[in-house]
Amino acid sequence: MSTLSEFVKHRRKQTGLTQEEFAERSGVALTVIRKIEQGKTNLNLDKVNLVLRMFGHELAPVNSRELKAEEGNEKG
Repeated sequence: MSTLSEFVKHRRKQTGLTQEEFAERSGVALTVIRKIEQGKTNLNLDKVNLVLRMFGHELAPVNSRELKAEEGNEKG
């Protein structure tokens, strides 16, 4: 599983966009893109979701117990 910063950076590069172009298209400031890609932890969730929506994703709460149970079922 990749981190948020790895996911965004990889997907942005797949689309062939610079950070500046991606910021403009996603509707967030360049500083937000840079903070996400640098793995900063003090991020605005609304801004993160604007970025992730460019790839058809969003950040949402997940029950970690259920997630671990699902992962265990996939392995077994």
